[in-house]
Amino acid sequence: MISLGCPKNLVDSEYMLGILNSMFDKLEVVEDPGHADTVIINTCGFIHESVKESVETILDVARLKASGSLKKLVVVGCLVQRYGYKLMREIPEVDIWIGTAQFYLIGDIFKVNKKGCFISTPTYVQTYSIPRLKSAPFYSAYLKISDGCSHRCSYCLIPKLRGPVRSVSSDLLVEEARQLVECGVKELNIIAQDITAYGNDLQRDISLPDIIEMLLEIKGLDWIRLLYLHPNGVSERLLRLIETEERICPYMDIPIQHANDKILGLMNRGYSKDYLIRMINRIKKLHRKIYLRTTVIVGFPGETDNIFQELCDFIKEIEFDYLGVFVFSPEKGTPAARFKNQVEKKLAEERRDFLLCLQGDISEKKNKKIVGNIIPVLIEGKHPETDLLLVGRSFAMAPDIDGQVIINKGYGIIGKIMPVYITEAYAYHLVGEIL
Repeated sequence: MISLGCPKNLVDSEYMLGILNSMFDKLEVVEDPGHADTVIINTCGFIHESVKESVETILDVARLKASGSLKKLVVVGCLVQRYGYKLMREIPEVDIWIGTAQFYLIGDIFKVNKKGCFISTPTYVQTYSIPRLKSAPFYSAYLKISDGCSHRCSYCLIPKLRGPVRSVSSDLLVEEARQLVECGVKELNIIAQDITAYGNDLQRDISLPDIIEMLLEIKGLDWIRLLYLHPNGVSERLLRLIETEERICPYMDIPIQHANDKILGLMNRGYSKDYLIRMINRIKKLHRKIYLRTTVIVGFPGETDNIFQELCDFIKEIEFDYLGVFVFSPEKGTPAARFKNQVEKKLAEERRDFLLCLQGDISEKKNKKIVGNIIPVLIEGKHPETDLLLVGRSFAMAPDIDGQVIINKGYGIIGKIMPVYITEAYAYHLVGEIL
């Protein structure tokens, strides 16, 4: 299994492995595609760069068919939903194409052993427990609480690729979380296209804070992390919950996308710069220190030098703990791709690099304030470059996207949250010793 793109894709990949593992007795998962007789690639097709990566991965694996080691190549996910029938003609080496709406049928498709393209409108709603074969470290997992998105951002293809928001029932979510914790999970990362939209499509009155309260009843679950919160969904009830419950990581991932009212309007984000300032000020006034991550898009059509400077000033004023910056990608089928005043890609890339440099200084300044403090760190294992060091993450660091804590002294237990005294700080990582 090769899983590309976001953690939501990773969860789908683990579901597919779980389904196949439960249906085929002799299935064995291998790490090297060259040792497999079947390879499944779960693709991303969100923007041009992800499409390119997905296609290159398919072509690389398809070459294994020529050597005779690979018998079946299966491609699943967003790329298939977007370009499946076209790719079917252009890459005949692929045996099976499965869109985002039918990944859960992969076991039945394998049993029939029929080649072809399986694409339909994304309306699937999970109504039963799906077996899951985890690929992430035993101590951490993602819990996908819904699929799809009902927002209509002008630059985004997700509603077309994934369909409208479809929430998973609370009973299924709690049961899956319990099973993950029983298998050793200490950190549960709540994900969806927008986790604040949870329950909007359900007839019963239930929302994200309700799910969090149910998860807090699970013994052995130490950290609950909230990823992908739409700014309009950050409610007072949610903030009070984060402030008072220590097992909820003091970390919020809130993608703002921009800080200029004209650009936000063109993006169809549904809020203003003034709203963002008021929301962030509410968060900063909480008694508990909350670490903030956001993402912005530069080079959006109509972004002048003055508008970009306004975004820079906003980033300087707010001082986010973490910042992701993306260059606008004009995707065919989105309204934004047809907007006038498109910004040259080179200029947009220069703006991205400038913002990342600016954020690097902000992050380093904020990290240096942690030196001399003792913080809880989830021990992840040996440093990838040397066996002499360990690495871990604090409650302010999400897996794979934020920095790490490098541990140069003390005995650590992988999968355990341990106290670490911070001795050094840099823009993207901390250094410390286990007490």
